[in-house]
Amino acid sequence: MSEHKLILVKRRTRLEELVVRYNTVQQAQFYIERLGADFSDYMEEDRRYRLSVQQAQQQLGQLGRVQTIDREHVPNFIFGEQDIVVVVGQDGLVANTLKYVTEQPLIGVNPDPMRWDGVLLPFTVEDLSFIVPDVIRKQRTLEEVTLAKVELNDGQYLYGVNDLFIGRKTHVSARYEVRLGTSAEQQSSSGIIVSTGMGSTGWFKSVLAGATGIVGSAAWQNMNSEAKVATASASIHGSRQELNHFNWDAPYLYFSVREPFPSRTTAANLVFGQIHSKQPLHIVSQMPEDGVIFSDGVEQDFLEFNSGVEAIIGLAEKRGRLVV
Repeated sequence: MSEHKLILVKRRTRLEELVVRYNTVQQAQFYIERLGADFSDYMEEDRRYRLSVQQAQQQLGQLGRVQTIDREHVPNFIFGEQDIVVVVGQDGLVANTLKYVTEQPLIGVNPDPMRWDGVLLPFTVEDLSFIVPDVIRKQRTLEEVTLAKVELNDGQYLYGVNDLFIGRKTHVSARYEVRLGTSAEQQSSSGIIVSTGMGSTGWFKSVLAGATGIVGSAAWQNMNSEAKVATASASIHGSRQELNHFNWDAPYLYFSVREPFPSRTTAANLVFGQIHSKQPLHIVSQMPEDGVIFSDGVEQDFLEFNSGVEAIIGLAEKRGRLVV
């Protein structure tokens, strides 16, 4: 097992974030309790998380060399080919770590099953003693995960495990030209969401749910023909059923435009579609400032996307590998 280094990834708790902001636990407690919130919940969450990290370090230390890194250092960390990555969750930490590894297997650990559901956290700390040896002996199933990738014409790039957002930092409308295959149009919108199979149950799902509800309500109120209502509802339901089978390893992505605004100079026809290896999505920014592209909800880790910059969005050349 000495060939394999075990990389343990952890994050700050809510309590630790408060201490960074207010300098001491006592001052953080004063702030939270002044607002009428329960500070003991912050304390308990912190205690259980620290205990889980400590237990994970002890378990892994009996199996090989262990290196512990914090979430903020993951983007700049160089993972070795033989490394095994262990993430002490939540789900977001698993996704944010997965986009920075290459072929290394990743084990998601739930530090507090009574608190977190943990879709990407199938294991507990106690499981590590037999999960890691199984991974080393290649006796565990690895779930392949399709990643999205955006490349800019200035050479910068960014991966997405769940999704990519393309738009403005603020609530001001984003302006751009979008092209997919032979279709192209000028648009003004609240931004574009590009989703992977793993992200299809997250932000992408909420976008579809909102669109379905709006169309269904509008049809019910404005259409005189019950047949038209039934047809529209059946069409929407069928589309959502198809996307419900959007697997983690699916060889395609979906994009959706949020709140497109049609005008004399902008259109709202090319608002939803599939991206695959032969059909990437091209977006040219027309935003003089505050244009951004970020992935997986991490707004601090972004690419500037201002006037003249072109983004090409498609499937990443690498895939994530989750231990299940």
